[in-house]
This record gives sequence, C-alpha cells and structure tokens, in this order.
Amino acid sequence: MTNEKTMRAVVARSAGGPEVLRLEHVPRPSPGLTEILVRVHAAGVNPTDWKGRAEGTHGGGPVILGYDVAGVVEEVGFGVTWLRVGDEVLGMPKFPVLPGAYAEYVVAPSRQFVRKPEALSFEQAAGLPLAALTAWQGLVETGGLRSGQRVLVHAAAGGVGHLAVQLAKSFGAYVVGTASAAKHEFVRSLGADEVIDYRTEDFADVLRTRPVDLVFDPIAGDTGRRSLDVLLDGGSYVSILPVDEATAQEGRRRGIRAEFTLVEPDRLALTAITDLVARGKLRVELDAVFPLADAAEAHRRGETNQATGKIVLTVAPDSPTMER
Repeated sequence: MTNEKTMRAVVARSAGGPEVLRLEHVPRPSPGLTEILVRVHAAGVNPTDWKGRAEGTHGGGPVILGYDVAGVVEEVGFGVTWLRVGDEVLGMPKFPVLPGAYAEYVVAPSRQFVRKPEALSFEQAAGLPLAALTAWQGLVETGGLRSGQRVLVHAAAGGVGHLAVQLAKSFGAYVVGTASAAKHEFVRSLGADEVIDYRTEDFADVLRTRPVDLVFDPIAGDTGRRSLDVLLDGGSYVSILPVDEATAQEGRRRGIRAEFTLVEPDRLALTAITDLVARGKLRVELDAVFPLADAAEAHRRGETNQATGKIVLTVAPDSPTMER
C-alpha cells in the first residue's frame, strides 16, 4: 500500500522493449484549477503506448505511459462544478500529452472526462475513449458518415476497428469488414454485413465491382493505396496513420478525400459515444486484462497485432508489486 503522498505507477525510464516498464513509487499529483484527481481503476493499452515506449517519442526522461483512464473522482480542483467526489468517470485527457494512466492516480482537466455508464465495467470503460474517439472522429467528423452509405472497415476485429464497425452500423451504414477467418463470427456479431478474409482474399478484387463510399483504415501503407480502388469517385478514405503522398495524389486525381485523422480529446463526442453504450448500440470487447504490475506482458500481447478488441490494465490497490 502507498501513503498519501506517493502512488504506484508503471514507469519507462528509457526507450526499449517491454522490459523497460517497471512498477515504482512516484509522487502523487494534486489537482489544479478546473482539474480533477481520479483514482484509476483501469487503464487502456493502445498501439501508441507500445510504439512510444519502443521509440522513446515521449522524450528522454522517465515517463508514465497511458492515455485511457477509467476511475472515480477523488478530489476536485477550484472551479470544477459539474463533477463531485465519488463520481465514476472515463476519458482520454490531455492527448497527445501523456496524462500517465498507468498509475493509481491521474490529474487532468475535468471537462475532458465524461461520466461512466452503468452498463460498463471499469475495465470496459478504460478500453473505450481513445479507440472510440478515433473511430468517431474518423468516420463521423472527417469521413462524413451518413445513413445508407457503404463503408469498408479494415482490421475490423481490432481495438479501433471493432468500435468503428458498430459506430457505422449505428448510423445506418452497410458495413464491410476485413479480418482473419477465425474472427469473422465476432465481426458479424458487431453488425458487419460482410466480412472479407484478408489472408485468402484481396479486398480490392472482392469490392471492385461493388465500390464503397467510405473507407476507414487503421493500417495504411499498401492497404491505403489499394483502398482507393474500391472507392466511388468523390468518396472518402480516412486513415488513422499518415497518408503517403502517392495515395494522396491519386485521391486528388479522382476527387477522393484521402485524409489522416489524429484523435483528440472531445467531451461532446465522448458523450455521444457513451450514449450509444447506454442504449445498447455499442459494446467494448476485451481481449485481455492484466494487473498493473504486468504492463510489460500487456505490451507484448499488443505487439502481436492479434488482439480481438481491447487490452486493459487493472489498477487495484492490492495488486502485486515489482519494485526494484
């Protein structure tokens, strides 16, 4: 157990493999103006976490990784009026600045959180913000998703993709997803109308004569270039990774909007997302749940690129420690 001035957190003191993640005692933060202190119950694990850890993109000093937070308000700073101590909340605060979700406590602006729906466990709630906001901002705000459109979602069984499928269906779209054969039943359970086995079929061949209005792509690269072949002229290609110049040029030639969208905190969008959860139109699939002390194993799982849904860390006060 920690005292009131410190907390346990997973710290990366250098770039490298999962082994650089170590559980330590660090100073506990205090909320400033319009901020809240959240006692973290669970933290989401995302590709940006393990890529940042491996590449050291968060700077040379020690960092606490993690953007997705689900927990209980422990303390409110001056000026916070809409949340109270004891409220259950979730959010992706501060992105792209690290809030340090792999820890017992997080401090962040109160209006970058929303209240947790009762339908979600803390673990499910921790898997929602970054992935769902990525899907919402890509499909709805950048892609202009509308009812009746044909939408292709790549990596439809992944953390972002499985939420993108459900969001597209909630808007009344006809959804085609790509996934390995073993995950087809899961993707169909999300509402997908068709599923293409990317290992045995070329999605470009399958859809060439049945083009789509919108492609949502968590993969990019060659997948992005070939996705233009299945888009109607004037359609939209949205990637959550940078679009290379060749793809962008081909898009411009055909009047296709080829865009890279970077997620950002958005309380209004997250409120709309949690409303879908409350109405039973969106669910979070958990691939694996690890205790905070096993953050390295969570990263190893993520780096296989085989997860179905989300990977989450539980942050319980009596979980094992591994200080060195």
